[in-house]
Amino acid sequence: MTIEINLLPWREEARGRRSRRFYLTLGLMALLGLGGGYAMSRYYTHQHEAQQQRNAYIQEQSRQLDTALLEIDELEAAREQMLGQVEIFTSLQLGRAQTVHVFSDLVTSLVDGVRYTSLRRQEANLSLSGLADNNRQVSDQLRGLDAAASLSEPSLSEVEAQEGGERRSFSLSVSQQMPEGGAAATEDET
Repeated sequence: MTIEINLLPWREEARGRRSRRFYLTLGLMALLGLGGGYAMSRYYTHQHEAQQQRNAYIQEQSRQLDTALLEIDELEAAREQMLGQVEIFTSLQLGRAQTVHVFSDLVTSLVDGVRYTSLRRQEANLSLSGLADNNRQVSDQLRGLDAAASLSEPSLSEVEAQEGGERRSFSLSVSQQMPEGGAAATEDET
C-alpha cells in the first residue's frame, strides 16, 4: 500500500501566504518610504523657512547698520565743521589780541611830524600811507616800525613831494609778526 500525499494544495497555500506577505511587506515599505519622504520634505521645508527668516533678520539688521553708519557719517561731518569753527574762533581770538598789539606798536613808533592817512591789512601784511614834513622823518618812521615787537620788515614803496614841497607823502608796507597758532583777519581797513 502506498500512500500518496498530495502536497500541491499545501504548496499553493504556502505560495499564496508568501505572496501576501511579500505584497504586504512591499506595501508597508512603500508607505514607510512615502512617509519618510514626506517627513524629509517637511523637515527641509521647515529648515528653508527658518533660513529665510534668519536671512530676513540679517538683512533688517544690515539696513539698520547702514542707517546708523549714515548717521555716524553725518555726525562726523558736523563734528569736523564744528572743529573748523572752533579753529576759526580761536584764530580770531588770538588775532584780536594781535590787532591791539599792532595798533599799539603803530602808535608808539609814530615819529613827530608824521601822520598816517590810510592803513590797510591783508592777512599778515600792512600797507600804510601817510604824510611827513621831510624825508628824515620818513626814515625815522621806518626805523621805528622795524623796532616794534609785533611788526617786521618795513619796506618803503614810494615818497612824493606834495604840491608846494613842504610835505612828503609816502607809502610803505610792513609784515605783522603772527603769534603761535594765530592768523590775522583778512582785509581790515581803517
